[in-house]
Amino acid sequence: MTSQANRVMALSEWEDRWHEGRTGFHQPHVHKLLENNLDKVLCDRKDVRFFFPLCGKAVDMKWLVDKGHSVVGVEISEKAIKQFFEEHEVAYAEETVSAIPGAKVFKSSDGKISMYQCDLYKFSSEVAGQFGAIWDRGSLVAINPCDRPRYAALIASLMDKNCKYLLDTLLYNPELYSGPPFFVSDEDVKNLFGPSCDIQLLEETDAFQERHKQWGLDSLTEKVHLLSPKAN
Repeated sequence: MTSQANRVMALSEWEDRWHEGRTGFHQPHVHKLLENNLDKVLCDRKDVRFFFPLCGKAVDMKWLVDKGHSVVGVEISEKAIKQFFEEHEVAYAEETVSAIPGAKVFKSSDGKISMYQCDLYKFSSEVAGQFGAIWDRGSLVAINPCDRPRYAALIASLMDKNCKYLLDTLLYNPELYSGPPFFVSDEDVKNLFGPSCDIQLLEETDAFQERHKQWGLDSLTEKVHLLSPKAN
């Protein structure tokens, strides 16, 4: 990861991407690796609270709610949040968040979806409690590599004792592309989360597409891991 270690993106750059429509990371369909492995996340549980870090306007959120679960997301772009509600024709209300100065939360009228518009690192379990599941499709691979230890500590603090954390990572030659999305190795996952979680590799797939040639890549592997808090 040495070639990417010092790569830093400001929050404003992510907001600019949404405003300019440079959102190639958004997928218009439910992610296949979530669909394939949802049973392993749910473990026969009903009405599970899912956390979506850096959620964008992921259609996965509506899909899970339609299955009887609830979702809390954090996203810096207000435009992305409003687009989510508008595109799914979900009524919502907007509130300030007293615990996070300058933050807002957008809540669906049925209370099943809450999306916090704020810096992820200002979010905490004190704001919205802990979660029974986490779906991390484009978050760990998007944050600045230097912030990963802080990110791992935050995620661990948001997991309740029965939480199942589904983590999506990308492997490619980081010498060919500076990111984001950033290269995250299995060793990185182990170093970040191994002290607090049991880690299981569930699936890996060839994710290389024609558009990745523009990144200078010739291969791209996507992996999904299931993390569970270690028993005390």
